[in-house]
Amino acid sequence: MSTLVVIFLSLFYFTLSILTTAHILLHKEDVKSAIGWIGLVWLSPVLGAFLYLVFGINTIARKARRLHQPSLVTFPLFPKTEFKKLNTLPPEVSRFLYLGYKIYPQNFTAHNEIIPLINGDQAYPKMCHYIKIAQKEVLLSSYIFNYDEAGRLFVQALKKAAHNGAKIKVLVDGIGGRYNRPDITTFLSQIKGIQTALFLPSRSPIQLPFLNLRNHKKILVIDGKVAFMGGMNISAGNLLKNNPHKPIADITFQIKGPLIQQISSCFADDWTFSTGQKYKPVITSHHIKGDAIARIITSGPDNIQNNMELMFISLIASARKKLTIVTPYFLPDKNILDILGLAAMSGIEIDLIIPQKSNIFGMDWAMASHFDFLLQKGIHLYLTPPPFDHSKIFLIDDTWALIGSSNWDVRSFRLNFESNIECVSPLLVKTLKKVIQSKKKNAIRLQSHQISLWKKLRNNLFRLLTPYY
Repeated sequence: MSTLVVIFLSLFYFTLSILTTAHILLHKEDVKSAIGWIGLVWLSPVLGAFLYLVFGINTIARKARRLHQPSLVTFPLFPKTEFKKLNTLPPEVSRFLYLGYKIYPQNFTAHNEIIPLINGDQAYPKMCHYIKIAQKEVLLSSYIFNYDEAGRLFVQALKKAAHNGAKIKVLVDGIGGRYNRPDITTFLSQIKGIQTALFLPSRSPIQLPFLNLRNHKKILVIDGKVAFMGGMNISAGNLLKNNPHKPIADITFQIKGPLIQQISSCFADDWTFSTGQKYKPVITSHHIKGDAIARIITSGPDNIQNNMELMFISLIASARKKLTIVTPYFLPDKNILDILGLAAMSGIEIDLIIPQKSNIFGMDWAMASHFDFLLQKGIHLYLTPPPFDHSKIFLIDDTWALIGSSNWDVRSFRLNFESNIECVSPLLVKTLKKVIQSKKKNAIRLQSHQISLWKKLRNNLFRLLTPYY
């Protein structure tokens, strides 16, 4: 090899390594991760830089931010017509609202009515009733929309709404919509008056980078007058009274009031992103006198600050008496675990309620890897027996509630597109406390977690798959 070639290759190696190192220093906030990548880059000429380019740069999040830019209703903390409501709130409640608004500047709306509906047995008949009487518009978004016993109820209701002359838009996630055959959007698109769309369908190699970006939202809005939102998919498994093969306990919420405008805007953002068509939802005046002060918080990989994770951390730190967490999947990052541990050590009573048996292979083992830590910090851990509980509820100090589609895991905090409702409502919290008490009554309270070395290794191994569950 000639001297010139050696000089050229050496310059190329040093230049590439220096540029890659500069990128790592500018964009890798985690010190251990940055050191690891820099070591690989310098110790593995060219290969290290290539691996960093492929695996180290979060291109997925960047593409998501470029593709999907949700709109915020960025008014003051309260609209002027409702600002006087803030003066009637206790200081501890106002503190939660101000903190949340600083993290995510979407305004709060007053006088909303939020009613929990338990399982598909309560939720589906109500949802289908309002769809059937729709006159102007039906907006429906779901991660899973199966064409089964439950799905057919909605199809018949949507047909009736279309017959009424309502404009119908159905958005289903590109991956979740394939969990059941036939594909519901293919079926619905054949019905006159119903428009359908898939959110990031991964049908070609070009779309593979988006495979992990899922629309996890569950939204239904009818005529701008009534909405339903939560974590419940459309599946026969949610109809527990019918004794389904794979039963799923869940909860969703019926909403009336000015909050519906934000919910409709959330759907419109996703519809425009998926179809390229600008869409303006129906806006209706509301004369509801509900007690809920509420707003919508959306999150996803298009958000630079990971606002949902930041909300959870800051609000946990602000709690004074009690935290109650109900989630089907509990696989948060270490920072969430640490702040929960500190809260428990400071005297905050924390109840964590998760399923005894998950619906995803390996999930139970991965979650169990945290049990020792949680119990040592004094967190009360409850395992609910079957049916699998897919409910998502977060309560703080018996005054503040977060409900919606987010789980307590890395996927919901950073990869999925999620929608949640932050609210202050004594009536809703009182009802949710009864729901939670019922879950605790039937659950197993885990007092200790003594397992073999082999099981610890297995659990910690599956914990490494956290971002992929």
